[in-house]
Amino acid sequence: MTATSQAPARSAVHPSTTARLVLFGVLALNLLFVWYSFFTSDAPAKNSLITVGRFVGLHVALIMIFQLVLIARLPFLDRRLGMDQLTTLHRWVGFTLFWTLLAHVTFIVLGFARLDGNPVPVQILSLAGSFPVLLGMVAFLIIGLVAVVSARYARRRLSYEAWHAIHFLLYLVIVLALIHQLFEVTTFTASSWSRRYWFLLWTLALAALAIGRVVLPVWRNSRHQFRVAAVVPESDDVVSVHVTGKHLDRLPARAGQFMLWRFPGHNPWWQVNPWSLSAAPNGASLRLTAKAVGRTSAGLKDLPVGTRVFAEGPYGALTSVQRTRPASVLIAGGIGVTPIRALLEDLSGPITVLYRVPSMSHAVLYDELDSLARMRDARLHVLPGRTSEGNTPFAPAGLLGLVPDITDRDVFVCGPEPMTVAVLTALRELGVPRSQIHAERFRLAG
Repeated sequence: MTATSQAPARSAVHPSTTARLVLFGVLALNLLFVWYSFFTSDAPAKNSLITVGRFVGLHVALIMIFQLVLIARLPFLDRRLGMDQLTTLHRWVGFTLFWTLLAHVTFIVLGFARLDGNPVPVQILSLAGSFPVLLGMVAFLIIGLVAVVSARYARRRLSYEAWHAIHFLLYLVIVLALIHQLFEVTTFTASSWSRRYWFLLWTLALAALAIGRVVLPVWRNSRHQFRVAAVVPESDDVVSVHVTGKHLDRLPARAGQFMLWRFPGHNPWWQVNPWSLSAAPNGASLRLTAKAVGRTSAGLKDLPVGTRVFAEGPYGALTSVQRTRPASVLIAGGIGVTPIRALLEDLSGPITVLYRVPSMSHAVLYDELDSLARMRDARLHVLPGRTSEGNTPFAPAGLLGLVPDITDRDVFVCGPEPMTVAVLTALRELGVPRSQIHAERFRLAG
């Protein structure tokens, strides 16, 4: 049994606040530096439109570098903000990048059209005659395509595989942007210190991406050598996979986190599944529990013992590190019970568990929850029924009836999107502070 976590001191700075201060503080410092370098530059100004276009172009480069940091899956940011918040940031920064890039292109084209006395279409063709500018135009079109398919209307109608493949084109955008910036001598390389600054900034961003997305996962898998130790059916359509390896006591995994799992030989390499740890890590083994909703998850029951596992992570901020209050409420829906069950094993203090299922026969890991609740002196409420039938316990009055002091507790939520939205809406209506609400929705930035 793992040691239970203790709530942090009330005066302590919340981990997510620390991460935001660092993230946006560094961004603000770089923004000030970019402004200073631009306004103190002695680069010749051809006309006001071109000058504005080049100023906006500096922001395009800075936003692209910021995006690389957001998708790098750096442990410092992920453990404090979580993939959900990083993905939300990534999405809105992506749209900001598109509109900023559109402004950059517009001002540059209009500026040179005025300078050369050409109609806009003729000027676009003229600028495209410069190879670095042509690469910048291609990058703009790719970013525009990604922005279109990322809009909610298009995203709902596009398969995940197609959406993911289109997003891979953004790595090409990075290459094109670097070449475009390298040859833009009037703005980015007008002075030796400006060249050094942008070289250092791009180097750090690309290094962060390589470390977080390639080096760290490869190193951890080489070190821990994960393998399937046992496959245990939990019900007709739910299975638990126990994974062992070397030096698992040094894997920085916490209850409530998830990992990106691949089983070479069982599914194609590009298919990866974000499954939560369904038991608190104990230094000797890990356990994931999945419901058969697709080919990969349905095939887990046939995994041979000894199968090699490639796992990335751990990721996610649905952990005891986020605690701000001594008491907690754990709210689960369906297979979203897996990180909640792990948290129940890890948390201390007064705990109430609300578990929403269609019927008692769908209550995955119920025996474990009941046993842990008894050991922790926690209150466990299994709430059978379907929300679509209008029978929801997650209206504000329902939550208050189940947990009268919910506004003075941390609330951890994981479940289907409609249930999660209903719970978060009710918590806001009840006035639960945002710092006390922790949800996992398995959205992956980049």
